[in-house]
Amino acid sequence: MSDITANPGDIPGAAPGTRETYLNWRKTVASWLLTGDHKRIAVMYIISITFMFSLGAAAIGLVRIELTSPHGLFMTHETYNRMFSMHGILMVFFFLVPSIPATLGNFLVPIMIGARDLAFPRLNLLSWYLYIIGAVCAVSAMAFGGVDTGWTFYTPYSALSNSNVDLTIIGVFIAGFSSIATGINFLVTIHKMRAPGLTWFRLPLFVWAMYATSIIMVLGTPVVAITLSLVLVERVLHIGIFNPALGGDPVLFQHMFWFYSHPAVYIMIVPGMGVVSELIACFSRKRIFGYHFIAFSSIAIAILGFFVWGHHLFVTSQSMYAGMFFSLVSFVVAVPSAIKVFNWTATIYKGRVWMTAPMLYALGFIGLFTIGGLTGLFLATLGSDVHLHDTYFVIAHFHYVMVGGAILAYLGGMHFWWPKITGKLYPEAIARVAAIISFIGFNLTFFPQFIVGYLGNPRRYHFYPPEFQVWHVLSTAGASVLAVGYFIPLCYFLWSLKYGEDAGPNPWGAIGLEWMTPSPPPSHNFDELPVVTWEAYSYDSEDMNEPPTQMDLAIERATGGRYRRAETETRGEGE
Repeated sequence: MSDITANPGDIPGAAPGTRETYLNWRKTVASWLLTGDHKRIAVMYIISITFMFSLGAAAIGLVRIELTSPHGLFMTHETYNRMFSMHGILMVFFFLVPSIPATLGNFLVPIMIGARDLAFPRLNLLSWYLYIIGAVCAVSAMAFGGVDTGWTFYTPYSALSNSNVDLTIIGVFIAGFSSIATGINFLVTIHKMRAPGLTWFRLPLFVWAMYATSIIMVLGTPVVAITLSLVLVERVLHIGIFNPALGGDPVLFQHMFWFYSHPAVYIMIVPGMGVVSELIACFSRKRIFGYHFIAFSSIAIAILGFFVWGHHLFVTSQSMYAGMFFSLVSFVVAVPSAIKVFNWTATIYKGRVWMTAPMLYALGFIGLFTIGGLTGLFLATLGSDVHLHDTYFVIAHFHYVMVGGAILAYLGGMHFWWPKITGKLYPEAIARVAAIISFIGFNLTFFPQFIVGYLGNPRRYHFYPPEFQVWHVLSTAGASVLAVGYFIPLCYFLWSLKYGEDAGPNPWGAIGLEWMTPSPPPSHNFDELPVVTWEAYSYDSEDMNEPPTQMDLAIERATGGRYRRAETETRGEGE
């Protein structure tokens, strides 16, 4: 006879001791597709954006192989244009924009603030369906021949192109409403559903980052939706809006497009900054340095980000005085970003740094984002931008921020919260190797593009002068290494679902409400409404100062957490 007895948290009808979680609450397909649980919706987003990332990565893989020869290998000019357009559209609108907000944000924001769910669960589910409908439209457009405008849809070419511009724009338009729905949900939830005692300045910095991101989503996304709708109107009804042949103004398109698309960069990177704040504090075992500055710098980035779009138009008919204004503001927006980097560095200083896989991703983020940010200053300068505009230098800068920054932060966050999401541990040693491979592969891919761009190689050109070949071959070799670095985590994450060791509620010894609920969490997040009486990141208490060793963690997991509790009690008696 089993000595395991049923308890109130067990699943009715299941074996005694089988705790109810959001994963096993119901197992039918319908229970997932009709769920209002933010955690399940987050998991569905993770699967969806991983698929879209794979398609976008495959497209650029073919482009990189093509570019190993100055005159191409196997693509026509038209196919080449469609491939880099597919890469950009899928990566920007269907991976980077929703990557952290829709996955980690969806899963963590309610738990981090002590809520049972987001404010509007049905709206949350609707946002996922809108994303899927948009993705189906975009992928269908690719399958039916693709689009050749690039992800920027610049007019007048996009008004004249005979590729699948219409269906692609419809897909991006629908996906935009998914972002708006997510942003509204986060704003209302953070304002109205915080646990008792959880004041604004006790919020985790990840929540501050999601709040700032939501402001951009709600205010900026409608502008790009309107802009792309006008392109569609011009193509279908032949009304002159952006096409000079019909009396339109193509520069107006650029103003409207970049009014959203530059702040969209911050939709992609600010959530990553929130993730890194959590990782740096936890694995340095220190209270975050300059909490208020980091929190308000997220808001500052969100606001200033709406006043820098004109630096994309330095070589258009935009006036010189407008150019000077946008150049100045672009320099100013670097200040809050620098504040974050300095405060993270100060947090690490004299910390008891624990070099886990998530910490390696966080350190990689800081280094690569700093390079991406500093090279952005060259593009914000009127004179140097004239030389570097539309070259591979821009590609390298953009990817150092978006891939080196946003994707490393996403992977760091996935490694940090994977035990919470699934209840399972992944192999830590392999994870560290994967983080290092990704860092090396990334730099080998994109640093040569700074050089070849500075030398004058324009982006998006199919053929290029033979003297640039060595840089493109290096870049393609780096992309191969980077692909390995991305593929390894996919393998061990899937492996851990079946073979991974049970994680326990708090495998990192971290602080935060999400670590006070079981892993994986129950469908209602908390058995009792939490009351917050402590500051965020109170890692400087004595029992938190030393990072747990692997032996500590193994014993703790084996004893169900009794080991560390006993250790703490013993220390208290000694005092």
